[in-house]
Amino acid sequence: MRSSIATLQVLRTFFDDPASARYGVELMASSGLKAGTLYPILNRLELDGWILGRWEDIDESAAGRRRRRYYRLTGAGERQARALLTQYATLLMPPPRPGESAEVIGRAREAVSLGRRGS
Repeated sequence: MRSSIATLQVLRTFFDDPASARYGVELMASSGLKAGTLYPILNRLELDGWILGRWEDIDESAAGRRRRRYYRLTGAGERQARALLTQYATLLMPPPRPGESAEVIGRAREAVSLGRRGS
């Protein structure tokens, strides 16, 4: 799988709440990506089996809006995404400062890889 920074951003947003399905506008807001970048990534992740997409079943006229396509990580996708994000977090982490403990470094790497804003 190609792993651009944008793809990593999209994958990381799914870990904000892994059990929840997300739709495009929500993912754009979470990742900071525009539609022209986001939707090709979602399509590729879906084709690769990392995410499942489904159209919601609504009456658009009654709802007053178009139906949404919701996406969620598959079990395999979650495992692969977690491994990929951890790998890139390790590569992108700055070197430890003198005196920084391995425990602090490990928590920081985990937080970065799962998209949390701190540990």
